[in-house]
Amino acid sequence: MNAPDLRSELERLHSGSFGWALACCQHRMEEAEDVLHMAYVKVLEGKARFDGRASFRTWFFGVIRHTAIEQRRRRWVREALLLHWFGAQSSPAALAAPQQLPSDNDSLRNALGRLPQRQQQVLHLVFYQDLTVDEAATAMGVSPGTARTHFDRGKRKLRQLLAPERGEAR
Repeated sequence: MNAPDLRSELERLHSGSFGWALACCQHRMEEAEDVLHMAYVKVLEGKARFDGRASFRTWFFGVIRHTAIEQRRRRWVREALLLHWFGAQSSPAALAAPQQLPSDNDSLRNALGRLPQRQQQVLHLVFYQDLTVDEAATAMGVSPGTARTHFDRGKRKLRQLLAPERGEAR
């Protein structure tokens, strides 16, 4: 893909890409912005190359996911070093709570937040990004069977978590 086409495709996917970055960063706004920026840089500098084995969107969501994982690992190492050197008071986690994305449906967001990360990711990709479960599997770097399992378990758990709020029996 040539540079103008690449830039055009990234611009077209920006809104969905940011939503996915937020999901990968547990809705920490600043971290999601950093992750998305780093993913753009990887692609534009050729450090991540589209090989055509999946759709561009699915591939790019995978780049975002891997970048978020790298960023999380860096944060963990940084926090572990701060804890080791200065004690718990200097930990970034102790200094500030993550900035949360405002939502029209807090109960759904809270219920999603109670699911395991893989279940959250596959549900986000399918429901918010309109990917199929197989495309979500590719973006997540897991097999389609694994994605289907997490998708089914996530839907079932969400139903259980939201049932009391809707007056339904568990």
